[in-house]
Amino acid sequence: MEKKSSSVKLRSAAGQQEIAAPRKRLSVEEREKQILAGAIQFFSEHGLDGQMRVLARDMGITHALFYHYFPTKQALIERVYEELFEGRWKPEWQAMLDDPALDPEQKIVRFYCDYADTVLTRDFVRIFIFSGLSDHYIPDRFFALLRERLFPRLVRETRKFRGSSSRAKPSVRELELLMGLHGGIFYTGVRRFIYGQAINTAATDPNGEAFIIDRVRSYLLSASAILDAKPAASATPRKRVLAKPKSRTTKTKES
Repeated sequence: MEKKSSSVKLRSAAGQQEIAAPRKRLSVEEREKQILAGAIQFFSEHGLDGQMRVLARDMGITHALFYHYFPTKQALIERVYEELFEGRWKPEWQAMLDDPALDPEQKIVRFYCDYADTVLTRDFVRIFIFSGLSDHYIPDRFFALLRERLFPRLVRETRKFRGSSSRAKPSVRELELLMGLHGGIFYTGVRRFIYGQAINTAATDPNGEAFIIDRVRSYLLSASAILDAKPAASATPRKRVLAKPKSRTTKTKES
């Protein structure tokens, strides 16, 4: 009986020792990644106005430790941008769009199919929208990246599709037509992750490759029809010539 009691105590003590074992000490790099991952999830749920004290509490770390890695909230937001937005940009997209072996429609379709799979995630879309509703920091930086690395290439390929070899700076009309395509594809993410609306796509193809193909074709055909249309001859409005009033003959009464 004593042996049994003794073994129970040993097992109990061992269990207490296992529970009380200290947590694994994270390296500086591991801790920073942990905080960054927690911040991305936190901001995607609560927006960029969420309090850092609440974030630290939810992650189970002290406020002081949190600020040791990110001394200001803006420093954390900048790292979120670098990780979640700029970090997802693929240099091979630029190489593919510059490949002369592919025709313009192939290039644009391939790009947007991979782009949608890469960026249309819950955290990307929601943080992008939240930042747009507050300080615009993330949209401003990301659109600057797109204007430098992407939009000029897409305008160039659109011109090739139209049979134009122009190297002129993209016009306002060209960029606005392009934004209709780009914004339309991003809007599928808004429907899913902001409005909570289902997209009628297969589970294996959440962003709808067939829909992207349709959008690209529609964009290219529209760009050709609109930008290459001959301006209608402006008819000069005729001046209305007012008819001269008929002269009234005054009959004199005979006296």
